[in-house]
Amino acid sequence: MKDLFEKFLDEKFANISGDYLELVSGDIHRAVGGYPSNNHRMPICCKVMRAYMKGDDLVISEPPKKQGATLAIRYYKRNR
Repeated sequence: MKDLFEKFLDEKFANISGDYLELVSGDIHRAVGGYPSNNHRMPICCKVMRAYMKGDDLVISEPPKKQGATLAIRYYKRNR
C-alpha cells in the first residue's frame, strides 16, 4: 500500500501548477482506495505524507494522535 501512496504523491507533485500543493490524508486515501473501511491504512498514508516533507513544507492541521484522516500538509513547489 505504501507504494500506492507514493505513486499518488509523485503524480501530484509532477503536476503542481501553483507555488504549493495542499493535500489531506483522507482525500489521498479515498483516491487510492480502501478508505473508509475497517482495514484502512491511514497510518501508512500519514507516514508517507510526512516522509515527503522537505524544507519549508508545513503541517497545516493534524489530529491529536498525529495520524488520521485530517492530516493536511502544504508542500511547496521544488524539484523532487
